[in-house]
Amino acid sequence: MCGRYASARKRHELMEEFEIELDTEEELGPDYNVAPTKKVYAVMSRVPRTEGAERPVRQLRVIRWGFVPSWAKDPSIGSRMINARVETVAEKPAFRKAFASRRCLLPADGFYEWMAAPEGAKPAKQPYYIHPEDGGVMAMAGLYEFWKDPSRADDDPLKWLCTCTVITTSAEDGVGHIHDRMPMMVERDRWAEWLDPRVSDAGRLLVPALAGRLEAYPVSTAVNNVRHNGPDLIEPLPGDGEPAVLF
Repeated sequence: MCGRYASARKRHELMEEFEIELDTEEELGPDYNVAPTKKVYAVMSRVPRTEGAERPVRQLRVIRWGFVPSWAKDPSIGSRMINARVETVAEKPAFRKAFASRRCLLPADGFYEWMAAPEGAKPAKQPYYIHPEDGGVMAMAGLYEFWKDPSRADDDPLKWLCTCTVITTSAEDGVGHIHDRMPMMVERDRWAEWLDPRVSDAGRLLVPALAGRLEAYPVSTAVNNVRHNGPDLIEPLPGDGEPAVLF
């Protein structure tokens, strides 16, 4: 699964990187410990609700991590739906409609996974930070959905809640020794198709990415506590030498 990641790039950097046409008005601060239910940046393409509009417009939105299906009775379910497995995302009732037309990219600098230590060792699970070797941005494949709060008036700006989930896949060999799952990435040359709500066969765009271009190293267990934040969380543990490139 993907349960924590780092996203520290500024809004204007993401706008340039993803060629955003419509900007969000909300600025998020650097977050080195993104956890479920937090606000995150999401890149999506939507057809404007204006007369004659036909072309999807790429936009940067601030939404909440933790997918809430439109039919949910309340948003608490979101904390249990932070990931969608690529093997079942097209058929699972909670995700299939969003997979058909509400796909997004979730920018990240890297993500964390925990590797079980030998029995009796401390810590019992060692966190690792996994990120592109070249320092580039990761475009994690995601889905988004709108949930309508029945308890609020129609003119209440909080009437609608937009949430997302990260699509995961089997980890490539290098990452697999740390954890058996990893976020699904979307390569740059596939961004436009993945985001286009008019594309109905998006499954063909989901192929393993970044193979041989990731590096990982153990980091402090401080990341285990969501209250801890800051660039120190992604620093290698002292004495571990150079990060290991994963193949």
